[in-house]
Amino acid sequence: MNPVTRYAKNDQGQYIAYQMFGEGPVDLVFIPDWVTNLEAMWEEPSLVRFMDRLASFARVICFDKRGTGLSDPVPLGAVPSWEEWMYDVGAVMDAAGSERAAIICHGDGGQMGLLFAATNPGRTAGLVLMDTYARRVRAPDYPCGVPTEIADRLMGFIIGSWGTGHAALEGAPSLANNPAFVGWRGRYERLAMSPGQFRSLYPKTYELDFRSILPAIRVPTLVLHRKDNFYVRVENGRYLADHIEGAKFVEIPGRDHFFHAGDIEALLAPVEEFLTGKRTTVEDDRVLATVLFTDIVDATGRAERIGDRAWKDLLERHHEVVRKELARFGGKELDTAGDGFFASFECPARAVRCAQAISAAVRELGIEIRAGLHTGECERVGGKVGGIAVHTGARVMGQADAGQVVVSRTVRDLVAGTGLEFEPLGTRSLKGVSGEWELFLAA
Repeated sequence: MNPVTRYAKNDQGQYIAYQMFGEGPVDLVFIPDWVTNLEAMWEEPSLVRFMDRLASFARVICFDKRGTGLSDPVPLGAVPSWEEWMYDVGAVMDAAGSERAAIICHGDGGQMGLLFAATNPGRTAGLVLMDTYARRVRAPDYPCGVPTEIADRLMGFIIGSWGTGHAALEGAPSLANNPAFVGWRGRYERLAMSPGQFRSLYPKTYELDFRSILPAIRVPTLVLHRKDNFYVRVENGRYLADHIEGAKFVEIPGRDHFFHAGDIEALLAPVEEFLTGKRTTVEDDRVLATVLFTDIVDATGRAERIGDRAWKDLLERHHEVVRKELARFGGKELDTAGDGFFASFECPARAVRCAQAISAAVRELGIEIRAGLHTGECERVGGKVGGIAVHTGARVMGQADAGQVVVSRTVRDLVAGTGLEFEPLGTRSLKGVSGEWELFLAA
């Protein structure tokens, strides 16, 4: 019998369809690519074999991302950000009663897994990356990405053949001559989403660049990649393993990209050994966070002009406003020194919007602030965070003028697709921080 489909509700009131099956000692969340339908997947024998093999050593939690399959639709032109999708992983785990789970992600599901593991190391027992990548398109310093012209042609092929199953030619060469499989694949695509929905979702993978968060992943990590995978070349897997501390890389023979095609045992045997072998304690003293620094412009001069008592009253009102906005956007106040605030966020987009909201709100008090944000790996120390990322965030704030919210390149890259807009400020040197830094003004 197929597993029962249930629904998890995220903090925005949206519903994510999920299933649970298996009784192994390890909780495992499986994140595949965009094309999913929880109930139709049990119609294909190769996919059933894959899921049954996972269930032989774990309690498996599968879900359809918002915008695909049985989960809530995503309006065209209103695609969620990566961080919003990442939050859905936690929502599904909560609904399934899982405090801590291994995260297995494949292909275009890899980015959700990377972001979740970096942001929530305490809930991540291990990370398995199958045939995935940190960046989809080629760059001068990332030659293993897909050239832009090929990416455009690939998109055209997928949209033009949507619902026919012809994607098996590229994704599952070992099954492409099986008419039953091709027919199922076409139906699977049609039940997952429309071609227009896919066209609105998939280009997000061309925008992302998650290379900057790889050093922040501190959970046990296994990277698996098929040697002759045409769709996502093996160099992408090697890059992930080379840039995630302690990651193990295993090259699997084969040409298939679909996770349930080809030699499934060769793919899953290393996963079982990785998850059920000698237990590894996760170091939870480092976490990826976005830090926000603010201070009042010309605070000393303002205090001298209005006097100590009036300044004290104004400062109290300022603090009330800042704390209200931090609570609204999920920020954590870490320190308050005089007229400045230091806070951290799990999500960079919320941090930027919080800074903008604070700036607008305190302006009604007749004061201006400046704000700076940076996302990086932070050390947890006594309930606070520290390290070079925190120092960098403070220096970014130092580059802001009255009323400005200035962010690092890392923040700008991570919030791509959220609707936030930025103006380049050029490259700057930050005191006490090595290298040159590209900074941007939040519009």
